[in-house]
Amino acid sequence: MAQLEFDEVVTSLRAAGCVFAEEEAEILIESASNSAELTELLGRRIAGEPLEHVVGWVWFCGRRIAVAQGVFVPRRRTEFLVECAAALHPSTLLDLCCGSGAIGMSVTGVAELYAADIDDAAVGCARRNLDSVGGTVYSGDLYDALPPNLHGRFDAIVVNAPYVPTADIALMPGEARIHEPRIALDGGADGAGLHRRVAAEANQWLAPEGRLLIETSALLANSTLEAFVEAGFTATISESETLDAVVVIGSIVE
Repeated sequence: MAQLEFDEVVTSLRAAGCVFAEEEAEILIESASNSAELTELLGRRIAGEPLEHVVGWVWFCGRRIAVAQGVFVPRRRTEFLVECAAALHPSTLLDLCCGSGAIGMSVTGVAELYAADIDDAAVGCARRNLDSVGGTVYSGDLYDALPPNLHGRFDAIVVNAPYVPTADIALMPGEARIHEPRIALDGGADGAGLHRRVAAEANQWLAPEGRLLIETSALLANSTLEAFVEAGFTATISESETLDAVVVIGSIVE
């Protein structure tokens, strides 16, 4: 692509309010095989579709992860959840509410990887991603998706369940509010509804030394911690200032 075309793409993106116009222009140009396709991709981005949906991938933990339209786009802050899980060196891992499967796929050293989500589009996307690493993806509501033979098997369960309070969804940027499924955003009245459900049944699925890890927010951290304690866990709050990320990590009290 000529420099003039690059400048035109940047100008169009800036006019549409894209903060990182130069970076996005490079990605769009790289992703387009010809001028007509570039025009189509640029039009979708200017209309407000997330860049990751437009090009079909997101850069996460040092690799490209495929994402599809209607599937939640993993945020960079969620890389902290991956770091926390990797530090535990789990052999058997469950990525619950998996979305694209980016979290489970990014935890290194896992021998057996399982994932589950209730959304059909997410399950399809996760299967495309996790097939390459030998992961298994199930469809269903939280643990109901899993076969009984996985009871007590997991060294770690990693969860990025929705944690936006219902009333706050209207305040989210249009890219998320319009283009990502509400089921991947809505955490209930206080944001911690799914965290309570996940924690309440986790002990049935964790191995004796297993850990439950849930991404949350600074405002919601205490509510998520309470959900762990109510479910019989001893838990701590871990934070990353660099990624502006919060993860609650718990183990069953013996």
